[in-house]
Amino acid sequence: MRTINLWINFNGNAEEAFTFYKSVFGGEFTKVIRFKELSGPEFQVAESEANKIMYIGLPISKYTVLIANDVPAFMGRVNENENRSKIQVSTESREEADQIFSGLSAGGEVEGPMDDSPWGTYAGMFRDKYGIEWIVEFDPDQGGSI
Repeated sequence: MRTINLWINFNGNAEEAFTFYKSVFGGEFTKVIRFKELSGPEFQVAESEANKIMYIGLPISKYTVLIANDVPAFMGRVNENENRSKIQVSTESREEADQIFSGLSAGGEVEGPMDDSPWGTYAGMFRDKYGIEWIVEFDPDQGGSI
């Protein structure tokens, strides 16, 4: 089976964000790799970057892993206000949709509260407290999967 996993870039707060996401989705991190673990003669890591996250993975379903890293300062800042993409979460019930929406949107900005949509799903949209945009949706005709 082919899968698509989500990879998010952060400005030094990937670990904090993923600890928050873990509190909502549950589960355990598959791996946490810091830049200092990759440091060597060929890849010098500045002291200020050493504890930043090179890779962190959190399985959020049987086939999907949420992945992230901190962008090193020499690469510039991530634009946390961009609005070209969203992470869409398909749930198996309205209750699960409400729980995930409520948990992930805490401290963020709700753009569209959970409600019945014109296309027959139950959906909501928000930007979380880390600037990441999400859509949470339950489609009763698909048994939760879109």
